[in-house]
Amino acid sequence: MPAPTFRKAHSAAPPGYFRWEAAGLRWLAAAHDGVPVVRVLRADDRGLDLERLTPGHAGLPAAEELGRRLAATHAAGAPRWGAPPVGWSGDGWYGPLAETLPLGLAPAATWGELVADQRVLPLLAEGRRRGVYDDADARLLERLADRLRDGLAATDDTPARLHGDLWSGNVVWTSGGAVLVDPAAHGGHREADLAMLALFGAPYLERVLAAYDEAVPLADGWRERVTLHQLHPLMLHACVFGGAYVEQSLEVARAWA
Repeated sequence: MPAPTFRKAHSAAPPGYFRWEAAGLRWLAAAHDGVPVVRVLRADDRGLDLERLTPGHAGLPAAEELGRRLAATHAAGAPRWGAPPVGWSGDGWYGPLAETLPLGLAPAATWGELVADQRVLPLLAEGRRRGVYDDADARLLERLADRLRDGLAATDDTPARLHGDLWSGNVVWTSGGAVLVDPAAHGGHREADLAMLALFGAPYLERVLAAYDEAVPLADGWRERVTLHQLHPLMLHACVFGGAYVEQSLEVARAWA
């Protein structure tokens, strides 16, 4: 009997979006002992057919398993900073399906260059276009971009295999544990996924983080860097939704610039 299917489609999705997402899901699923990922059944330019998941409840053992297995997903690695998932070339997308924004995936020599030139500055330009950020905000964010290129908050981490949009809504708790959906997968800093889990809250977050750190220890000072890794999603939310996200993103920039 065929598995129940969930069809993901949206008329506003840019051409190629569903093939991009499918490539990310398959890349994440290929990580040895990584977090389970929803199974791709079919992808085309009109939508994505996925195996339907039956939601369950989060619990402490499942949360700890998520932490350990997320460490394994990240450890599967990526060939460079900004690498797209296997099976995809060019840039990707990030944000709500009704209003996605480009996610730059050009080669970057360092994590700081990736964040400065393909995260902060493009979203600053988009925010200026939408009237979200003014001249003073631009000077602040450009100063932060310069500091990132110069090595601000750099660690010895190598590019990780990121989910890329790991807020709690993209972790589906089933009877068999956590399953990941809706990625913006790419090669990036592993702390970014953990910071995204923290941004909007997640069940048993401290147990997830403790299990992760036990499996593959995090670099010293990682808790202090959480807000910096949250800057990209905050800027995207500022561009798309405005409101309090604008000031939140600027508070982070002031703290680090």
